[in-house]
Amino acid sequence: MDIFRTKSVEQSIRDTEDPEHQLRKRLTALDLTVFGIGVIIGTGIFVLTGQVAKDTAGPAVALSFVVAGVVCGLAALCYAEFASTIPVAGSAYTFAFATLGEFPAWVIGWDLLLELALAAAVVAVGWSGYFASMLESIGLPLPAAVAGDNAVINLPAVIVVAILTAVLVAGIKLSSRVNLILVITKVAVVLVVIVAGLFFVKAANYTPFIPEAVSTARVEGVKAPLFQVLFGITPVAFGVLGIISAAAIVFFAFIGFDVVATAAEETITPQRDVPRGIFGSLAICTVLYVAVSLVVVGMQNYTQLSTAAPLSDAFIAVGQDWLATIISLGALAGLTTVVLVLLLGQTRVLFAMSRDGLVPRGLARVHPRFGTPARLTLVIGVVTMALAGFVSFGELAELVNIGTLFAFVVVSIGVWVLRRTRPDLPRAFRVPLVPALPILSVLACLYLMLNLPVETWLRFVVWMVLGVLVYFGYSYRHSRAGRAGTGR
Repeated sequence: MDIFRTKSVEQSIRDTEDPEHQLRKRLTALDLTVFGIGVIIGTGIFVLTGQVAKDTAGPAVALSFVVAGVVCGLAALCYAEFASTIPVAGSAYTFAFATLGEFPAWVIGWDLLLELALAAAVVAVGWSGYFASMLESIGLPLPAAVAGDNAVINLPAVIVVAILTAVLVAGIKLSSRVNLILVITKVAVVLVVIVAGLFFVKAANYTPFIPEAVSTARVEGVKAPLFQVLFGITPVAFGVLGIISAAAIVFFAFIGFDVVATAAEETITPQRDVPRGIFGSLAICTVLYVAVSLVVVGMQNYTQLSTAAPLSDAFIAVGQDWLATIISLGALAGLTTVVLVLLLGQTRVLFAMSRDGLVPRGLARVHPRFGTPARLTLVIGVVTMALAGFVSFGELAELVNIGTLFAFVVVSIGVWVLRRTRPDLPRAFRVPLVPALPILSVLACLYLMLNLPVETWLRFVVWMVLGVLVYFGYSYRHSRAGRAGTGR
């Protein structure tokens, strides 16, 4: 049983030329950068900023964003080399298949299902909350049965996913145009927050910048960071350890730059433009995150910050209700683009897995008119609508973080492996200081993973065990690589 058979880079590229499974190349560096900004700026900046400052890091939440951004930057270098070398849909799944083998590729693909589908549904629920709040503020409250924590079905979340699924089916260029309009809107709102907020900043709110470490109910039992449990450290919030724990949580705010790599196959000049899209979106978003977090904790003492809508509530606290309304509109635009690009990434990963036979191959058929994997997009849309409409997530969002960090670990290892096994491949972008930098990326990601709660790890293990069962029950027997007799 050869579960570590690899798929050559050349075969991966040849598969993209199959007329029945050929995606259209229409994207540029600008499109990719906007996609990256579209998916990165969302829940993190509009929700997590206040939650993490209040519960875990205090005013030093800005440092948590810096730590998370640096870890993402290290992984981004590895993604950029892979995407410029193997410009094929599937991102980390495709990279793992070319370097580590089919089973590791399946594991990472299964992991990406968790990351992208769950994240899209979580963000759609967040969108619904902002939408319901905005309607209520203008005197049009939604019935409790279709919106809110106790709803029978979260109808706004279902509707927004349905609309965005239709946009994705209609074509990648239409998706990029819709995304561009919404990204311009939300970036403008973020800049308004930064500039307007500066007028209400009080220096006293930054003291103490790093609050003294304390043990709180937020870090007790299975909610404690695994790192602190393993090494017998009394679980604490705030202090230096609180900053690191917060970085592992606000990491959710950066999820998405890797989705840029999933669109490599639809990019006109992927070798040049994919690295530009990855680095451009990550750099812009890190600067905006740090600026917003510093302004928000300066406007309002971190102990008084709202955890539901910290940006708009901070302006309400200083008597600027009109700005709060603008921020809510920006949040809606921001969360819409996040859902759109996460759905895009999800369909492209499953498209690559389907083309390889690890999930039913008929799903990968491309629509003759739109040039998109329409069947697969509809399936993903329906599943995401069901999750967003009927499942209550709560802290399950942290599962998205551990899934993403695990993908980063695999990609970082894969860069080093491919350098050794295929030094002859042309690389438009090369990670400097190999193997030192990929190893540093792996260690940084693992350290953030260890700072996630024990309960998150337990859920992650259960999901991965289920994935192993699916692989040996279906995927191994239907694999195209297996049927062709390929392997090392």
